[in-house]
Amino acid sequence: MPDRLVHGIHSRGALPHLKRAGANYFVTFRLAGTLPREVLARLKHERQSIIQAALAANRSLTWQEQTELFKWYSERVDNYLDASHGDCWLRREDIAVLVATALHFFLDERYALHAWAIMPNHVHVVVRPELPWTLSKILKSWKNFTALEANKLLRRIGQHFWQDESYDHWCRDDDDRARCCSYTVFNPVNARLCAAPEDWPWSSAWRGCPRWKERLGATAVGQTSGLPVPGASGPSAQAHSSQT
Repeated sequence: MPDRLVHGIHSRGALPHLKRAGANYFVTFRLAGTLPREVLARLKHERQSIIQAALAANRSLTWQEQTELFKWYSERVDNYLDASHGDCWLRREDIAVLVATALHFFLDERYALHAWAIMPNHVHVVVRPELPWTLSKILKSWKNFTALEANKLLRRIGQHFWQDESYDHWCRDDDDRARCCSYTVFNPVNARLCAAPEDWPWSSAWRGCPRWKERLGATAVGQTSGLPVPGASGPSAQAHSSQT
C-alpha cells in the first residue's frame, strides 16, 4: 500500500492534502492565532462542499476541485492573513532572518525551492521534496526549528508559534507551478507592503543585497522558479498587481 504522505490523499482533521511523488507544491504556513475560531468555522463551512465528496469516497481531489479549493484559499484565507490579524512576529528582522535561513538550510538536498515569501504573519513557498523526504517532514522540520528559536528570541515559554495545520496545493504542471510562483512573489505587492516584488526583502524575487545573503548563499536571492514569472519585474509588474 503506498504511503499517502508521498502519493495519495490524507487529512489531519482540517484540510485534505493531496500528494504526488516528485510533485511541486504551493504551501502556506501561518502563525498561531492568525485566524480566530469564528473565522475558521465560517471558512470550514465554505470549503466543505468542495472537499466532502472526495473525503467521503476516500479518493483524490479532482483537478477542478483542487482549482476551486485554491481559489477559495486565495480569496478567503490569504486576504484575511494579508490584513495582518493576530501576532505579526515575522515583521521582526531577526525572526524573518531565522525563517529565511531555515528555508534554505537543506536547499537542493532535501528539496528544491522555486519561490518563497515571508509575510508578517505567514509564509508562502513553492517547493519540490526530494525523496525520501516528504512534504510533511520538510514542513515539520522548518516549523519545529523556527518555533523553538523564535520563542527564544521572543522570550516566550510553552506557547505555540506556528498554527499546526498548513495549506498545500499540488502543482499539476509547469504552468500551474509558474502561476503559484507568481502568486507567491506578488503577495507582498497585493498586501500593499511594497510596490513591486523585487522591493520585498523577504522574498525570492528580491534583487537587493541582504545582510543575510552570506548566511543563505547566493542561490537564495533572485531564484524565483526555473520558469518565467509573468510580471515579476519590469513594466508589467504594476499591471499584474492591480488585477488582484
